[in-house]
Amino acid sequence: MCRSIKTLRPPVMPEVADEDIRAAALQYVRKVSGFRAPAAHNRAAFDEAVAAVAGATKHLLDSLEIRGAGARRGNTDAD
Repeated sequence: MCRSIKTLRPPVMPEVADEDIRAAALQYVRKVSGFRAPAAHNRAAFDEAVAAVAGATKHLLDSLEIRGAGARRGNTDAD
């Protein structure tokens, strides 16, 4: 559906910036809503959706366990 959204999970992208997550969320919401830029009366709903998708994406990436990586992304302990 959203072919221009790049894969953000490690090891494809070891360091993911908040800007990358927001860009992916924005692209997704644009595709689903059919609006590149919503009208003023839809702006709040559009922005809330982008924030919700970005939050869910960050949670997903932080929760993924990448096999062979030894630990989850957020864990920097080298036990």
